[in-house]
Amino acid sequence: MTNNKPSILIAGAGPVGLVAANIFADAGISVAVFEADAELPTTLRASTFQPSTLDYLDRFGISKQLISQGLIAPRMQYRDRQGWMVELNFGSISQDTHHPYRVQCEQYKLTKLLADRLLQFAHAKIYFSTQVSAVTQSNQGVSVHLDSPHEQKVINGDWLIGADGGRSRVRDAIGIKLGGFTWPERFLVASTPFDFPSVIPNLCEVSYFADPQEWFFLLYVSGLWRVMIPIDANENDTQALSDNSIQNRLQRIYQKAGDYEIRHRTIYNVHQRVADRYRNGRVFLAGDSAHLNNPLGGMGMNGGIHDAFTLADLLVKVQQGESPSSHLDLYEQKRRPIALEYVNTITIANKHNLETKDPQEQKSWREQMTKIASDQSLAREYLLKVSMIASLRKQEQGTYVL
Repeated sequence: MTNNKPSILIAGAGPVGLVAANIFADAGISVAVFEADAELPTTLRASTFQPSTLDYLDRFGISKQLISQGLIAPRMQYRDRQGWMVELNFGSISQDTHHPYRVQCEQYKLTKLLADRLLQFAHAKIYFSTQVSAVTQSNQGVSVHLDSPHEQKVINGDWLIGADGGRSRVRDAIGIKLGGFTWPERFLVASTPFDFPSVIPNLCEVSYFADPQEWFFLLYVSGLWRVMIPIDANENDTQALSDNSIQNRLQRIYQKAGDYEIRHRTIYNVHQRVADRYRNGRVFLAGDSAHLNNPLGGMGMNGGIHDAFTLADLLVKVQQGESPSSHLDLYEQKRRPIALEYVNTITIANKHNLETKDPQEQKSWREQMTKIASDQSLAREYLLKVSMIASLRKQEQGTYVL
């Protein structure tokens, strides 16, 4: 069956795809979103929303709802196991954002808000249990071949956005490679209701602990502490996810009587990859289909949402005849250098600083962070970078252009 109705086709009903879809719906442009899962996923994925992203989401009138379902985190800390600590307060950038804080909230709560909003539009639709199997295109449009439990069909549109994750079928279908590398170690995430602030003095909601033997990261969300710890390449997943392994690791963070209660556990492969291109004709990549990075800094989902706003705004102008289609080249020119030169650089540095075994590097980094935290101007500059406000400003100034 062939359907010619939607103007914009989107693969993936995650935050990236649904942000883009809402922009098109607001502009009166028909849009269809295809999601391989039977419903919106509720698994624990990203959970940090940067100030810049919250500012963007104000456009939809949902930032307040998201904030109400999460936890405001106005501070972040860098620490070590020996007692060194520096703290940065997002109040330093209150003149630069309407949201001088991070919000810790599960990703699926945003997708629910976005999906509910999208389905209020008659010209927007989400197809669940529907996966892209092939893509063809011409100068006049793009055709998406879809597989669902009950049928195979083809839907035609003007443009296609692949927001279908790190294993993107859209990216494969249009022959774009994902350059970069995968770290040999993986990251274990375990969630526990244990009250870490009662035993770790002055602990805040976002805290990175440097250690040459085993660094870790504590993040508080929805009544649970999410603990992220690296897993050696030689340790298999079954062993790393075992009760004994997780208990030993948590006991090294704080030794207590009895076992920790574990509510959730998972292991992530960790990538630093960026697609060779973000566009092939009438098909675009956004979010994890275009770039993957380690989660230290909370930039992956946020960067994908920034992709969606940038691309969808450009496409709206083209669809409405305000800009020529050649202006769509600006999407890759604006966003790909940020993934390469900004997000990759920061997230790799974050990992290195937490794990370095070199005593001089450890000393130098601690001294640098102590200096930054104690100087208001330096703290503001640093927080503009980690909140991704600086990258958006450079994008708009044209600083990041290949």
